[in-house]
Amino acid sequence: MESANLRAELECSVCLNIYTDPVNLKCGHNFCRVCIDRVLDTQEGSGGYSCPECKGKFRFRPAVHRNMKLHNIVENFLSAQAGQEESGVFCTYCVDSPVPAVRSCLHCEVCLCDKHLRVHKKSPEHVLCDPTLSMESRKCSVHKKILNYYCTVDDTCICVSCSMIGGHKGHKLESLDEASEKKKETLIIVLQKLLTKREETEEIVQILQEHRRKVEDKAAGDTERVTVLFRDLRRRLEDLEKRVLKEISGWAEQVSLSTLDLIRDLEIKKGDLSRKLRHIEELCNVTDPLTVLQESDTGDLCDTEDGDVEDRERHDKLLHDGGGLDMSGISHTLHTLSDIIRGVNIYFPIQEAEDILLEVNTANNYLHISDDRKTIFWSDRYQNRPKTPERFQFYSQVLSSRSFSSGRHYWGVDVRGSDQWIVGICYPSIDRRGGQSGIGWNNKSWGLHRKGNQYSVVHDSNKIILLTDISSNRVGVCLNYEVGRISFYDLCDPIRHLHTFTTTFTEPLHAGLCVVGGFIKIRGGNWEM
Repeated sequence: MESANLRAELECSVCLNIYTDPVNLKCGHNFCRVCIDRVLDTQEGSGGYSCPECKGKFRFRPAVHRNMKLHNIVENFLSAQAGQEESGVFCTYCVDSPVPAVRSCLHCEVCLCDKHLRVHKKSPEHVLCDPTLSMESRKCSVHKKILNYYCTVDDTCICVSCSMIGGHKGHKLESLDEASEKKKETLIIVLQKLLTKREETEEIVQILQEHRRKVEDKAAGDTERVTVLFRDLRRRLEDLEKRVLKEISGWAEQVSLSTLDLIRDLEIKKGDLSRKLRHIEELCNVTDPLTVLQESDTGDLCDTEDGDVEDRERHDKLLHDGGGLDMSGISHTLHTLSDIIRGVNIYFPIQEAEDILLEVNTANNYLHISDDRKTIFWSDRYQNRPKTPERFQFYSQVLSSRSFSSGRHYWGVDVRGSDQWIVGICYPSIDRRGGQSGIGWNNKSWGLHRKGNQYSVVHDSNKIILLTDISSNRVGVCLNYEVGRISFYDLCDPIRHLHTFTTTFTEPLHAGLCVVGGFIKIRGGNWEM
């Protein structure tokens, strides 16, 4: 009964058989490795995984771990059961009542129970083994003698006659026990290698699952940020729509009321004119000259131009003015929203920023470059570097050592250390000496400028004032070479688009920095807040 209870505890809940290579999940339940792998494979793509026994949920495919203690318990149980359960081989001598055999004698070719084993001859030629009915497989097929040696040259088991007169004469021989132990040692080494390889594979799987989890978490965070951004865009559009519709409605109502007032006044004037017409017609039909001449209000009757100038002015204003609806302002707002949406398409596919290093050979001699070649400091101490053609002589500027001639790239700049700076992009052919060599003040560069509390973007000496502050003290530069687009951003939360230049690039491009007083630092990394 105890054996039956133990067997029940050692059964896999999937296949209902004794565990084979038992493994367990995080929840603590055990399964055959093949069984749980098959179950998890069927759950692939269903949106999650679960334990077949407790139904515990897992967001990602759970890792399985070998249960060595349970494995050893199963092995010991099966070994004990093998000696207790009937093998189907019965004692040759117990003919009246079949009794399970416990050993077989290869020499006598009989199977023996405990009783007959005790009285069986124990001379060396009587070789005993586990109960078996296939004794021929343990004898030499040529000499019909027991296999008791192993030929290491031919990798086969042989009998005594094979070693003396057969084809194995002179070969190196080993006893079966010795050869078996050596093979087991080799198998153990192979087993350890396979176990190590499997553990390494499990570790790789766990690393990949962790990477997959991080990617999914990152995607969830990006999804949330995109949702918030587009919710804000929709709110802006709805607010703009309401404002424009309200202005249109107000304008239409104002024009309508003014028109109704004019129509009412003109209807009154029309009635007065009709009255005068009837009176004049009546006078014209009078035959008595005295009556006609004595009519006292004929001057009034003839005066039909009262208010005509004013009415005409009101009429012309209604037809040609039509109210004060600011369509240019509405158009500007819509274009601003368009820039924001364009900025969304630039930012979100990007993961990591470029690692930008500054080229000291281009730095103005009033600039100090940090050892890591990422920070520039303005100094009134002349650095006395060689006057090479690459070095800026007029402006305190420096270019990056790396150039970009294809693809999409971006980097950030920490500008909190100065209130006068330029962050931009330049062709390598930019002038290095004259007054037109500043970033943005020529057709070979594009720049985001700050001077005091004023921000602007400049290209080819065309300056556009930005009606906003950079609240985060960090700006981002995004370059899409093939599209021909340079965009600047305020790296606040959420990221805010400042301006985009669109052109066709004809040369490679370098990052460019300029500072007058203080310091600024170019940064790589991530734009996430």
